Amino acid sequence: MPLRDHFEDPNRRIWERIHGGWPMVMVQHLYRTLPARYHVAPQVHLGQYFEVDIATYDTDRNGRSHSGSVDAGGGLATAVWAPPLPTLTLDTEMTDPDEYEVRIFDAEDGQRLVAVIELVSPSNKDRPESRRAFVAKCAALMQQDVCVSIVDLVTIRQFNLYADLLDLLGRSDPSMSAPTPYLYAVTVRRRSNRPRWRIDTWAHALAIGSPLPALPIWLADGEGTMLDLESTYEETCRTLRLN
Repeated sequence: MPLRDHFEDPNRRIWERIHGGWPMVMVQHLYRTLPARYHVAPQVHLGQYFEVDIATYDTDRNGRSHSGSVDAGGGLATAVWAPPLPTLTLDTEMTDPDEYEVRIFDAEDGQRLVAVIELVSPSNKDRPESRRAFVAKCAALMQQDVCVSIVDLVTIRQFNLYADLLDLLGRSDPSMSAPTPYLYAVTVRRRSNRPRWRIDTWAHALAIGSPLPALPIWLADGEGTMLDLESTYEETCRTLRLN
């Protein structure tokens, strides 16, 4: 069956079911073809629903929390920390977008991350700062020689993050020329071409009503597997009873 528009009815939020279920189906399919040394795991982070607080405590052996030093009388003297005034104070809103991804690790190389499959969410494309953060994340992974695949089915935000990633690298893809497709699937890989680096991409424009492609997933030089987006997508839709 062809690609559907899962954003057509915003009240049903069908896209959340697809993005939540598809990574696990991908994991199951990848384990059928990956060499035994590689481990695969889905990772979902719902940025707008959860936040992490970090607190620092100094707890003595009696279970009491305190800070400071002991004064001459044996009591606890309170230390007042007086930092310098900031040189600049800004009001801003930090982005914390949703993340739906599959990660592949090399278990024989200290659980080294070798490949990431990113499912683009609406929050990755809703604001300029969100798009910059996503592109920066992908670029940072590539700098660590991680193969990055991007699958974008978001019809309500008409931006191409793959094109933005190439723009950050000072390059462009002629197949993504105007009008730039906003639905696409791509694998991007950095490899050594001494004394420089070479970027290889496998890009496909997507369309509602058309089948999805297969993407190469590189694990190392001369080693990889294919991820069949069509079969994993269809299995996800069947499992979720989405026509």
